[in-house]
Amino acid sequence: MPGQSLLHTYKRHRTLKTSIVSALPIVILMPHSACNCRCVMCDIWKDNKNLKQLTEDDVFGLLGAMKKFGTQEVLMSGGEALLNANFFKLCQILKQNNIKVTLLTTGLTIKKHALQILEFVSNVIVSIDGDEPLHDAIRNIPNAFSKLRDGVECIKSINPYYRITARTVIHRLNFRNWEAIINAARLMGIDQVSFLPADVSSHAFNRQMAWEEPKQHEILISERELPELQEVITRIISNSSNFTNRFIAESREKIQDIYNYYAAFYGLNPFPFKKCNAPWVSTVIEADGNVRPCFFHDVIGNIRDSSLDVILNSDNAVNFRKTLEMSKNDACIKCVCSLNLSPFAKLA
Repeated sequence: MPGQSLLHTYKRHRTLKTSIVSALPIVILMPHSACNCRCVMCDIWKDNKNLKQLTEDDVFGLLGAMKKFGTQEVLMSGGEALLNANFFKLCQILKQNNIKVTLLTTGLTIKKHALQILEFVSNVIVSIDGDEPLHDAIRNIPNAFSKLRDGVECIKSINPYYRITARTVIHRLNFRNWEAIINAARLMGIDQVSFLPADVSSHAFNRQMAWEEPKQHEILISERELPELQEVITRIISNSSNFTNRFIAESREKIQDIYNYYAAFYGLNPFPFKKCNAPWVSTVIEADGNVRPCFFHDVIGNIRDSSLDVILNSDNAVNFRKTLEMSKNDACIKCVCSLNLSPFAKLA
């Protein structure tokens, strides 16, 4: 109803102004801590033996806060969310409460779960790291690409209009393969592809310690490789078909910023400016119940100790938002995955 929509817009505006959460459009859940890939740019899989996962009771316990804050979308992230044996029960709970579910997945098992995905998940975001040989090498899983492709084609064969997008982390091992990634996504039937640089400096993605330089430089594009990266980017942004109907989600300027991000590590330019309000419009809930303002900031509570609304509006959490200076905070300066959602923006 228009009145409810206007009220939600007002609450989103008030949250941004006061740092006291009264609207929370997006919640990111990690239903399962383990992953079925062994990606070179991520450490999540290294802790697979210490399994943690969200339960139906956890999701039921979140409904009160989600309804209070008018949550519209839950992003199921991970780890690999589909490894949770009760994943579709969690989705069903949310769907029954008019909350849209988006699944971020490695894509290895989406063919197996195609019918349930179509029933309970609004759209899917898969990861693509290269053409077939390179994707399998980066994922460290045999036939990872073919399983992903078969899953996408299976879902599209049942419902050609079902939206499946792809996300690619561009780094030292795959930047030369960037154009092949775009072509592979088109051939697979992907609706849109998005690109971001690799996070090499934070504690996110299950890093107990931030990577030291030897590990960083396995993924970080080197200074001497930057001209080659620029050549690849120039070809991509000069090809208008890449941006027709927004097949590449980002603008040309955002694609250029991937060069600027890597160049900043060598003092050649500042890190690209990011306008972000993620801690005001979303939250991250990990498989053990820990709550974070976003992927890259410290834990502020646990849903098994307190309700989500109490956690988000605790003195500690409110003070964090009020005092966060993104232009000075190192995690924000080097962030690769910002979110900026205006009070008027409607979720797709």
